Formats: sequence, structure tokens, C-alpha cells
Amino acid sequence: MLRYMTAGESHGKGIVVILDGMPSGLMLEEKFINTELTRRMFGYGRGGRMGIEKDRVEIIGGVRKGNTIGSPVGMLIVNRDHKIDKLPDVTSPRPGHADLAGLQKYNLKDARDVLERASARETAGRVAAGAVAKLILREFDIKILSHVIKIGSVEARAGGLTFEKVLELTDESVSKVRCADKEAEKLMCEEIDKAKKDGDTLGGVFEVMAVGLPPGLGTYAQWDRRLDANLARALMSVPAVKAVEIGDGIECAGRKGSRAHDAIQYNSGEKRFTRASNNAGGTEGGVTNGEPLILKGYMKPIATLGDPLASVDINTKEESSAARERSDVTAVAAAGVVGEAVTALELASAFLEKFGGDSIEEIKRNYEGYLEQVRKI
Repeated sequence: MLRYMTAGESHGKGIVVILDGMPSGLMLEEKFINTELTRRMFGYGRGGRMGIEKDRVEIIGGVRKGNTIGSPVGMLIVNRDHKIDKLPDVTSPRPGHADLAGLQKYNLKDARDVLERASARETAGRVAAGAVAKLILREFDIKILSHVIKIGSVEARAGGLTFEKVLELTDESVSKVRCADKEAEKLMCEEIDKAKKDGDTLGGVFEVMAVGLPPGLGTYAQWDRRLDANLARALMSVPAVKAVEIGDGIECAGRKGSRAHDAIQYNSGEKRFTRASNNAGGTEGGVTNGEPLILKGYMKPIATLGDPLASVDINTKEESSAARERSDVTAVAAAGVVGEAVTALELASAFLEKFGGDSIEEIKRNYEGYLEQVRKI
């Protein structure tokens, strides 16, 4: 089982992440982790913080001569913008943020004490941990990506795209918001510009895809071990995500069963079962079925507005405008990268639980034996 914890505040000294349950023998590519951190900072509509931070990871434990040794992996991401003790108090909480609820919960008088940890800056740690999880999965030819399918009112035509095609069309050299529909992307950017001019913000929808998964990850035996439930929880934990969909879950609720479920087929050449469609999004009964995993995260607009909503000063109890912090107009593309990270962490954890082993080589032997077993069914 893979588990992780992060620590650190938005304008503190840095973000620390500890990843426990690591097997030995994995080459931990620092360059790959840094590339993932850079991807998180990308996207049209991001704010000024992205021009300050140049996120780089420092591996501080669990590795010797570039390889994991079986102990917890510790990583540090230093904040360039380290000024937490010099920043002003925040006494007018922002609607849609953790500000007021956090003040009430922890008996605080300054929302700065809340927002510094509740900030999405914390997700840099999760992306670093997710990058390690991706490296584990890569050893078994499992790949993950995300793309944007909606920003504001603009929705992409995303149907029928293969993993490889999405990867090609959302490359940052040809994409501003990691959207595979170029016409929709143009309209998205126009809507972002308008929102910025109006002092407003935008939400949207990102999709996470994972391919190469074997059938059998997760279990229906206990409710808290169902993989789809754990994936939904992981995506819901991404800041500003307010809903999660697996496969065509929302549309299937209004379909007849004959149009909702995926007919089973058998590929005799590859000796494996396949599906005629993938409405289920790669899971059935809380277990992967061998089809691509398809998840969607629905992100609300950023809570910090250029033209703030009404609030109340917690000291005077008088009406005021909500606080303004340096923020983004939208961050759906970045949220997709965080979505990839938390998905990778859940999949890697389920993979390690299923195939066991204390080293990558041992896990590979167990995995090959399982695939042979599956081929005999």
C-alpha cells in the first residue's frame, strides 16, 4: 500500500512530501518529477505566482545512487515567495474558500492562518508524489494523462479520441490550456480574457485517462476498498473540484440498461476479454476491467475574484468586500495535472496491494504470473 502526506504553507519555506510503502529498485528520475511540477504551473489564465516560482524537487530521503531503497521517500519543494510572516492579516473571508469555515473550526482571528494551508500551492507536493507513482506504473506500461474538456461555457468535442491522439493534441507546444479541440481552445482563451477583464473567474471540467491497466485492481469485497470510490475521493480532494464522474456515469443515469452497459467480447489472438464500448470508464463493481480508465473532475471557479463579492469583517462584523489574494482567472489545466497525480497515487497503491513485493523485480514476477493466470480464463 502506498500512502503519502504533505506539509507546508503557500508562502512558507516550502512544501514537504513523504511517500511511504515504496518498493526498492525504482530509478527515481528527478528530471521527470521536475517536468511534472512544471506541467502543474502551465495554462492560459494562470496568475502572477507562476511567474515567481520555478518548482524543483530536492529528494531528501529514501534514495541511494538514484534508486529507491525501500524506505520512505522524502521530497522538498522550496518556495521562492517565502514571506508568510510579513503578509497582512486577512479579516474579510472569501466566499467559496475555506477562509470562514477554517476560522470557525480552529478558533482563529486571521484567515491568513487558514488560506496559507488551504491554498492549492499544497498540490505541488501531491504532483511530486504522483510523479513517483507514475514512475512505478511506467514499469508496467501503465500511462496517465489529462486534458481539458470545458472552461466556462465553452465545451470541447472530446468523443472518440485515443490516448495517443489526446497526448499529441494537448502537448504544450501546440496547446494553451491542454485541450484537444483547437477551435474550442480558441474560444476558451477568449472567455478567459473576458473574465479577467470583468474581474471574474472561471471553472471547468478536466478528464483523466489511464491506459494499460490490468483487470482486477481494487475489490468489491469491502466498501472502503472499492477502487472507483477511492479514485472519486482522491479527485474530490483536489482544491475547487466539486463533482467527479467515472466513464459516462452522468449520462448513463438517464439511459436504458441496453444502452448503458458495455457488451463483453473475446479477442482470441490476444487471449483476453474486451468491451464493445467503455461507458463504465474502466471499472465495474469497484474493480478495473482492463479497459481505459476515464475520470472527470468538475472544478468550480476560483474563489478569489478581481471584483470581490460581499463579505463581513470578522472583527467589526460590518459588511466589507472579500479579501483579494494573488490568484488565477482559471486553473483547469493545472487541476488536470493534479488529477493525474492523485489518480496515479491511487492506482499505484492498488497495484502494490494486488501484486505485493518489496522490490520492483519481485512485483514484476508477481505481475507476470497474474497475467498468465488471467489469460487462462
